Amino acid sequence: MNPPIPATRPAAASHDFLAPVFAQYPIEVVSAQGVWLTNSRGERVLDLYGGHAVAALGYGHPGFTRALTNQAQSCNFQSNAVAMQVRTRAAERLVRFSKLPMTSVFFVNSGAEANENALKLAFRMTSRAQVAAVEGSFHGRTAAAGAVTWGAQAKWYGFPRTPFDVSFMPRGSVDSIAGFVTDKTAAVIVEPVQGLAGAVDLGKEYLEALRRRCDEVGAVLVFDEVQCGMGRVGHPFAANMYGVTPDMITTAKALGNGFPCAALLATQKVSAALKLDLLGTTFGGGPMACAVMEAVIDAIESENLLERVRRVGSYIRQTCIVGPVTGHQGAGFLTGLRTTRPAKEIQAELLECGILAGTATDPHILRLLPPFILQEEQIDMLRDTLADLPA
Repeated sequence: MNPPIPATRPAAASHDFLAPVFAQYPIEVVSAQGVWLTNSRGERVLDLYGGHAVAALGYGHPGFTRALTNQAQSCNFQSNAVAMQVRTRAAERLVRFSKLPMTSVFFVNSGAEANENALKLAFRMTSRAQVAAVEGSFHGRTAAAGAVTWGAQAKWYGFPRTPFDVSFMPRGSVDSIAGFVTDKTAAVIVEPVQGLAGAVDLGKEYLEALRRRCDEVGAVLVFDEVQCGMGRVGHPFAANMYGVTPDMITTAKALGNGFPCAALLATQKVSAALKLDLLGTTFGGGPMACAVMEAVIDAIESENLLERVRRVGSYIRQTCIVGPVTGHQGAGFLTGLRTTRPAKEIQAELLECGILAGTATDPHILRLLPPFILQEEQIDMLRDTLADLPA
């Protein structure tokens, strides 16, 4: 998802049989613990990127490891055709964790799959054929998710045509919403804090305006919280932070702390439209994934990680506007640092100093997506390193 770091030293060799589709950073990871990676040279690297915002609990978390091990030993898999208490518990925990009026959960395997199903439900509920998305958005690489991803058709969208009509609204422009969201619109899909775009906070006013307009024309509002959800902004979801309730929330990444899983949360309006065989999945809601989701929620709640994300996230923004960094954007641990020089240059220089960060489609944004267990002392390392870099 990110551009490669300029190769200041040879990148780790890839296996000959891997499809050559990923630009890779010049680091090979051999182990990890807490917020630290160990590279093939035995050096420790501070991970402020979290594997594309996935490693919410960091590495080697005992509760996560124990839940995965115990479930693997007990029963590693059964399909959704068989009732399992671990699946029921995970759904209830996720709904209660959300603190939103959600009434059902459909478990899948990835954020793109969650978005595909959310859009499918919106089409079924409204019998309409158009979707409104937002400029700068990223929703996934599958047919429907890719169709609502900004720039995908010009860069990588591989299908001969999109499966429905899509219009892209100007980012943050309240006045333009009515022209894009009409009585022909089935769904509006939006990242409340855009991730790949560079931690772009769309703001309460804009999201409230989308909610009002969807209510006016009968469109379904979908919050894609694959990257910004599950505590990354210091609240269960960005919907909580803004006080705006969508009809559906999609989430993944931090939900599994590295184990593939995702979820579609729905309000009663959407849940009432569900029928047998309308949705399906083989691996979604597998027992190991559900055990992991429970463990992630347990850790976030019992270790007070939402408060830590808010506190340490604020500390980043208070202390790291130094050296080549001139400003910040985003929320919690989805933070973009604005740089005077190209962010890829800063990223490469930080990696040489033992810090892994991300970039964005905005070439002057350094993107931070660290594990929720990060402490202020590690931010001090980032601050001091940035301060020593050329402005």
